[in-house]
Amino acid sequence: MSREYHVAKTGCDYADGTREHPFLTISKAAETAKAGDTVIVHEGEYREWVKPKNGGESNINRITYEAAKGEKVVIKGSERITSWEPVEGTVWKVTLPKSFFGNYNPYTEPLFGDWFVYPGDASLHPGDVYLNGVSFFEAKTLDEVKKAEKRAHGYAPPWSKRVELIRFPEQTVYQWCCESDNETTTIYANFQGADPNKEVAEINVRKCCFYPEKPGVNYITVRGFEMAQAASPWTPPTADQPGLLGVHWSKGWIIEDNIIHDAKCSGISLGKEASTGHNEFTEGRRKPGYQYQMEAVFRALQIGWSKEKIGSHIVRNNIIYDCGQNGIVGHMGGAFSEIYGNHIYNIAVKHEFFGYEIAGIKMHAAVDTYIHNNRIDHCTLGTWLDWQAQGTRVSKNLYYDNDRDLMIEVTHGPCLVDNNIFGSNYNFDNVAQGTAFVGNLCAGGMRQVDVLDRATPYHFPHTTQVFGYAFVYGGDDRLYNNIFIGGRATEGLISGTSMYNGRPASYEEYIGKVREFDSSHDHDLFFKVPQAVYVNANAYLSGAEPFDREQDKAVCAGDAGYKIVEDGNAVYLELTLDEAALALPTEIMRTENLGSTRIDEGIYDDPDGNSIVLDTDYNGAKRAEHPTVGPVEGLKAGLNRVKVWG
Repeated sequence: MSREYHVAKTGCDYADGTREHPFLTISKAAETAKAGDTVIVHEGEYREWVKPKNGGESNINRITYEAAKGEKVVIKGSERITSWEPVEGTVWKVTLPKSFFGNYNPYTEPLFGDWFVYPGDASLHPGDVYLNGVSFFEAKTLDEVKKAEKRAHGYAPPWSKRVELIRFPEQTVYQWCCESDNETTTIYANFQGADPNKEVAEINVRKCCFYPEKPGVNYITVRGFEMAQAASPWTPPTADQPGLLGVHWSKGWIIEDNIIHDAKCSGISLGKEASTGHNEFTEGRRKPGYQYQMEAVFRALQIGWSKEKIGSHIVRNNIIYDCGQNGIVGHMGGAFSEIYGNHIYNIAVKHEFFGYEIAGIKMHAAVDTYIHNNRIDHCTLGTWLDWQAQGTRVSKNLYYDNDRDLMIEVTHGPCLVDNNIFGSNYNFDNVAQGTAFVGNLCAGGMRQVDVLDRATPYHFPHTTQVFGYAFVYGGDDRLYNNIFIGGRATEGLISGTSMYNGRPASYEEYIGKVREFDSSHDHDLFFKVPQAVYVNANAYLSGAEPFDREQDKAVCAGDAGYKIVEDGNAVYLELTLDEAALALPTEIMRTENLGSTRIDEGIYDDPDGNSIVLDTDYNGAKRAEHPTVGPVEGLKAGLNRVKVWG
């Protein structure tokens, strides 16, 4: 028989958890709740790491944790400190005993791991200091903390144009540092004239806010909370991947209507667990990191990575911001999941640290994962699909003001990218093959890269079972009904599809070129013949350049008049179209006319094996028989202004 438990700041953990006699902590309810139960948390600030002990049994017999209707419930991984002592000028310190932190002290743990690049001296920590909710920057020495000066804060990767201070433009950097011995930890912070004992000064002390200690805690719903200020560690695909909120290698979670912010690294984790590998490249350097990642895949299969046991999560309608590494992260554990309706912004824009695992959404092995109708802006990288993006679909998302919008890496397809607005100056890193780009607006540039030194796995359709592995030869892409805008691309990128020039324009032509070689050749001839691409019915505006073999295309010289305009919570697209773009002989694309990928022989169908028909636009409107080019149906010649969010 299901029960309803209540938690309130007026409660007691020795009570029975009823509405009249609620528990004091969510953790007490998490120890008690069983399949079918609901935990209702009432207004207040809860400083604890909630570790669900039990899970549900199915989608209709789950455990639900939710904020009481109309009440603001905040779970924090931090503690407020009111015992600061002045040191010098505007610098204060606090000294805390070892017991204050329990078994995890984020001021003695280094921030490090596989593919963590900067700084490389283990000088940063998962800990952080906040004043009235705003995070500081960690300094290496007390002398740095004492200096009240402006500085370019940390490392910016080569493609980044956002190296100015995001949260403190034209202001002094707020800094802190720490030192520890066997008994105590001392934190120094420059509060720039504020009294930290009167203002709200906090330090994060817990790794997570809501995350099971053990894997396999299935079918949990987390709804309506604000969660913030967790000391989450660096989460590469070859390590344990805890987030501020996460599922810990389980199945069937629903994470919805939450506000997630100020995770030191990752906000929401759908990732793997430690037994399949944990930073072994960084620790030992015995083998390349990608080799350990390959081994993690096979180790995961040994412990039961399958649709029956792992993944199938729903992450929807959350607001995720101000996280240092990822808004959402996951290797393998996010397979078969759906991520939609989320607003993700300000991810990794402090540039306090850097590594090659940073994005608003960073997923490895997102098999049959559906990412749609999200707004992703002001991120170092919007979405990064890395390894085994097979059956993955990226649809009807709004990207803008990112350093890069989308990266697909070392995967063989089929991957479908349709009806998106890619609004930044840098739209794609296409370091993959077998992707179908249909009905998108691409306002910036693209980079296309072959990868002939890393073979990566591919799967039998709609499963985790490995079918084989192969290099990424580039190409085997489909590009139909897209709009490309020139003149805005980040330097060194190409606007349009001309990066495919010289490739065969059909599978038959490709096979013909392969057969021209002597039959004694085997794998080496596939390095010599570029894979075919399938390109038609795209519009090229403001100087964007088409593939040289494209038959039906519209090359329009006029100004595209492109803008993304924010108006409160609403976002509008402004775009000027030429008549020629509207006269293209487009057709509604579907599974049947997208063909199959060369390497894994997969088709662009849905996770249940049904045909996908791209007959609705970005806003859900029905497409015409000959659809309007780009993501929005019914655009007219001249200036268009369309609401695309809010």
